[in-house]
Amino acid sequence: MIEPHAPAPPGAPPSWAGPARLPVRPGTGRFLVLACVFVCAACGLVYELELVALASYLIGDSVTQASVVLSVMVFAMGIGSLVAKRLRRHAAAAFGAIEALLALVGGCSAMALYAVFAWTGDWGGLWASGPRWLLVAFSLAIGLLIGAEVPLLMELIQRIRRQDAGGAVADLFAADYVGALVGGLAFPFLLLPLLGQLTGAMLTGAVNAVAGGALVLGLFRRDLTRRARWLLLAANLAVLGVLATAAVLVDDFERAAREAVYGTDVRVALQTGIQEVVLTGGTDGRPLDLYLDGRLRVSGRDEHRYHEALVTPAMDGPHARVLVLGGGDGLAAREVLRYPDVRRVDIVEIDPAVVDLARRDPALSRLNGHVYGDARVRVTTADAFRRLRTAAPGPPYDVVIADLPDPGITASTKLYAEEFYGLVRRVLAPEGRLVVHAGPVSSRPRVFWTVESTMRAAGLHTTPYRVGGRASGFAAGPDRTARASRAPGDWGFVLASERARPALGLDARGPRPATLTRESLGAGQRAAEATRIAGLPASTLVHPRY
Repeated sequence: MIEPHAPAPPGAPPSWAGPARLPVRPGTGRFLVLACVFVCAACGLVYELELVALASYLIGDSVTQASVVLSVMVFAMGIGSLVAKRLRRHAAAAFGAIEALLALVGGCSAMALYAVFAWTGDWGGLWASGPRWLLVAFSLAIGLLIGAEVPLLMELIQRIRRQDAGGAVADLFAADYVGALVGGLAFPFLLLPLLGQLTGAMLTGAVNAVAGGALVLGLFRRDLTRRARWLLLAANLAVLGVLATAAVLVDDFERAAREAVYGTDVRVALQTGIQEVVLTGGTDGRPLDLYLDGRLRVSGRDEHRYHEALVTPAMDGPHARVLVLGGGDGLAAREVLRYPDVRRVDIVEIDPAVVDLARRDPALSRLNGHVYGDARVRVTTADAFRRLRTAAPGPPYDVVIADLPDPGITASTKLYAEEFYGLVRRVLAPEGRLVVHAGPVSSRPRVFWTVESTMRAAGLHTTPYRVGGRASGFAAGPDRTARASRAPGDWGFVLASERARPALGLDARGPRPATLTRESLGAGQRAAEATRIAGLPASTLVHPRY
């Protein structure tokens, strides 16, 4: 609560705030304080961005996670500023202690959040929301500590040389905002690609501890008692020791956490510039699983059923030229190439590492039938939306297959927007067909029917259908578990055409499907229609509905 204060005489310092006894000239002292403000602001923003990034990866829905972190942290900063008013009498000691604690909490936050997700995420009950509650707790704690910094730094800088409040605030905030800019740019362009989230957070914590401790113990050491100096030194050394130990053990920790999430059969684990790619199984008779950003995207147990249901109905008609959006694993292309009259298959995949893995990994390339060795297959590494928007005029495609991440994932919403389907229409032949994987019908019917409504809003005639029989381990949506109790039980698809509503059928001259019949497709269409939710608005770039 904001407390009323009796006005002090203009320019009168508080009774405890005499001039600081500095080992350097006042001008140099002010510069060092502002430099510390700069470093602390950079570290604070890195903590903030690290929480947002890791929560988006672990929990999904980046908009929600960013909103939670930012709102909770800003609220906590206000509370921290109020609390810090009571600490101004011992500003130097309080600032040193706060920086040591902030370095410990912020530096270990990523590891703690990942640990809770890895080892308690499948316990169910309240534990299923453990990462979300821990995210809020870290946002609150870090916000409180960051909020307490500014009043204490204001007190310290005024003790060096008093000036009008407006000038002091301007100097302090200028250093703070410039530091935030540097931290905000360093996180995505330096820390994340070079060190990763866990080591990057620990290094940031170490810098934070060194900056805060050096300022207090070097510049304001005469404000502290001998005991306080030793306690602060010991606290900073302990924090640095904890962070250094964690940094040394981070590889072992990541390996153990990865096994807790994916099992013990991890063969490939790499962090590309776009996502984390993990490949398990595929040897000694074990089914192959491909995870992208923790979500099971391909399961050797049932991928054939999924890809056959995605591709086969769309191939009932002309199919000389086929465009696959996504599908860098090559499995959709494998189904397309079963038709001998296909002349060209263009694959647009955003992550070249996925394509490279599909080419070179023995198990995955065997599963996709070595499609990247077929001369009819051409690969473009690009975002599907941008590729369609900038595509040069050329022969239209008879079939477009959208084998894209689930629409419930925030980063994918533009690939299920009305504008995206408008771009698809530009490259689709007049009698061409588009098929879209629209998520499970049974567990997320509103998302599925929003996709269908959006396609109709773009001028397409649609035929929705679903296919059941998922293996229990397949969970391709934003629910990041692979447990049977949570895995969706079906796949939902929408087949569309520009001129007329396409009929669900099988090409009589094409290969015989292993899992589909005309009767099963008809039953899948009726089952999907039984769940229809009418009147849903279309999803657009500026108003996503997923």
